Amino acid sequence: MKIYGLIGYPLSHSFSKGFFKEKFEKENISGCVYDNFPIPGISEFTSLLEQHPQLHGLNVTIPYKEAVIPFLDELSDAAAQIGAVNCIHFKNGKKTGYNTDVIGFTKSLQPLLQPHHQKALVLGTGGAAKAIMYALEQLGITYTVVSRQPVNGAVSYESLTRQVMEDHTVVVNTTPLGMYPKTDTFPEIPYQYITSRHLLYDLVYNPAETAFLQRGAAQGATIKNGHEMLILQAEASWDIWNAA
Repeated sequence: MKIYGLIGYPLSHSFSKGFFKEKFEKENISGCVYDNFPIPGISEFTSLLEQHPQLHGLNVTIPYKEAVIPFLDELSDAAAQIGAVNCIHFKNGKKTGYNTDVIGFTKSLQPLLQPHHQKALVLGTGGAAKAIMYALEQLGITYTVVSRQPVNGAVSYESLTRQVMEDHTVVVNTTPLGMYPKTDTFPEIPYQYITSRHLLYDLVYNPAETAFLQRGAAQGATIKNGHEMLILQAEASWDIWNAA
């Protein structure tokens, strides 16, 4: 039996377990199981591996995308540059970290991009934000990071003027604001300056249309949630785990 799974804490609303259960059934994949491994601290990672020697691959979610790196033997080039891992492949006694968030985001964003989408605002500074920044760089889109505490080159929400909003026609929310059950929360950007030229992308997928996306749509913007990104990053993880 090949074991795959997800580490993080807590894992009460995991997309991955349901996705892979359905995938295994639909594609008649036998001898595989995908489970949740909620570990209260990353220090428990080593004992988890000892308890499950049949592990072939893991996904990694909040809050361990960065904290798991010291426990790994190797990183892919992208994961090393991003500084965050959401996929681990176990092979020949080695634990290799990858970042499939960047694959999922890039593939889901690309079809929506227009020639005027040259500059982006990245809302938030966590592990997910790092993957988004890397993807935007690869796509040739310059970005500005927006944070409640403007450090390390980030700007504050209060500094988002009309000119800034007009210049930055892609806005990506990497924060958990608006996620169920706190669906009435949203990033405090000046939505009155959003236009039909804007593309608003939210990594949150539950609810399907967050308050952030609703406000963008009301201004005529193109909107997209993170559901397709999740599916694409999960499929990319499966490809990595089953690579020759």
